[in-house]
Amino acid sequence: MAEFTLPRFTGFTGFSGFNSRDRAAAIVPERSVTGRTLVLLIAIMTFLMGVTLGGVVLVQKSAIAWSSDVGREVTIQIRPVQGEVMESNLRTAVALAQATPGVAGARALTLEESEKLLEPWLGSGLDLSAIDIPRLVVVELADPAEADIAKLERDLAAVKGASLDTHAAWRQQLNVMAGTIVASGLLVLALIVIATVLAIIFATRGTMSSNREIVDVLHFIGASNSFIAGEFQGRFLTIGFRGGIIGGIGALVFFFLIGFTAGAMVPQEAGQQLGILFGRFALGWDGMFGILAVVPVIAAVTAITSRLTVRRFLQTTS
Repeated sequence: MAEFTLPRFTGFTGFSGFNSRDRAAAIVPERSVTGRTLVLLIAIMTFLMGVTLGGVVLVQKSAIAWSSDVGREVTIQIRPVQGEVMESNLRTAVALAQATPGVAGARALTLEESEKLLEPWLGSGLDLSAIDIPRLVVVELADPAEADIAKLERDLAAVKGASLDTHAAWRQQLNVMAGTIVASGLLVLALIVIATVLAIIFATRGTMSSNREIVDVLHFIGASNSFIAGEFQGRFLTIGFRGGIIGGIGALVFFFLIGFTAGAMVPQEAGQQLGILFGRFALGWDGMFGILAVVPVIAAVTAITSRLTVRRFLQTTS
């Protein structure tokens, strides 16, 4: 625990005789085991908060991008029907889609592209020529809000085996998943803050208890509770900034290294999947600003918690 030293007098009576320049250093030592340990603890907590916040930002950005991309496309599926010519139905579906207001373009996937879509489930190298595979028409919307999807669905009723998929259910599931991850991340942030506050309270009360005699002497010579609490607040504010800066920089370096590793060392196919999921781990300026904003927040929490703890301790022991 940190130890106090008695303040030096300059010959005046009462507490006003403190040398203002040495007052903080005399009451709360600049270097102590408790101080170094608390700096390390706050650095770790800030790092965890930064990583959690960065992860939430990445997932939220990716979810918004996914939802936007999916919302600008609808898919027409045409199932094989006996007596119907598939290529003719494909051309009809493309023409109907292109004639729909709000549609930017439509394209029928080739048979090879359709077979590639089945490879993740059936494997590659299979001969699918004997199987009637449903065909897809990808419809790109110029503006999802203005596209007349209802008209397109009515028009497709004339094409046997055709059905329209707007991906609404998939988008809803995606939004729910992203919302759950964001809420979980915020819960983790709250738990980290609570753990940090408890650690600061423990460190402050331990220091006060181990130096009870010094506090009594300070009271005897005229020091007020506000003065003592203020000295602790200033010292713990410095500790909070030191630990916060170390942890915040560590979190930024972590994301930089993860992004570099994912781009340079992960196989290309796996890297593409990670890119789709996390956007190449690119936090952007808003993500980096959010992590750096944790530093003053954690410093303020440290200082305020210390001050309140000291005042509470002095009130209950006076």
